[in-house]
Amino acid sequence: MDPVLDAFSAVPREGFLPPGERGFARFDEPLPISHGQTNSQPRTVADMLHLLDVTPGDTVLDVGSGSGWTTALLAHLTGPEGSVVGVELEPDLVEFGRRNLAATGQAWSRIEQAEPGVLGWPREAAYDRILVSAEAEAMPSELVAQLAAPGRMVLPVAGLMTLVERSATGKTRLSEHGWYRFVPLRPS
Repeated sequence: MDPVLDAFSAVPREGFLPPGERGFARFDEPLPISHGQTNSQPRTVADMLHLLDVTPGDTVLDVGSGSGWTTALLAHLTGPEGSVVGVELEPDLVEFGRRNLAATGQAWSRIEQAEPGVLGWPREAAYDRILVSAEAEAMPSELVAQLAAPGRMVLPVAGLMTLVERSATGKTRLSEHGWYRFVPLRPS
């Protein structure tokens, strides 16, 4: 079975949407969650998770955790032997995401308030996998520095979905995987 599709079945999108949007959860489109942010289109999330290739036991950073849905999906993929930390800039969304995530009972995952001027969550680096659900104008070196060797990071850069692969020796390889639209990535 496809682990990403299994995660989608185990972690329904409805529980991560504001009440007025829950009736649209099955639509394959981004849905508003507040502060100009969205719960990403399911097909886009699936594409990103397939590229990220999370395995049980991985340590994962989720940048731009929003409603907590991607954090919960990642936690399902890592299982309790792994760990996931989501980072979100908007305080209201941090609280919304924390409540939603807590309802899944995945104690090996959490959402933190982004630190002023800091991208990611460097205090617990390095991460086996990093998912970024906001568009960078250029490759953010701060996040690349938080990636383990070996490791994988998936993020949109200037509209292109980009996979960053770091080998065990620390060598980095980039590949592009189609055009996508996201809210802009910005440090707090």
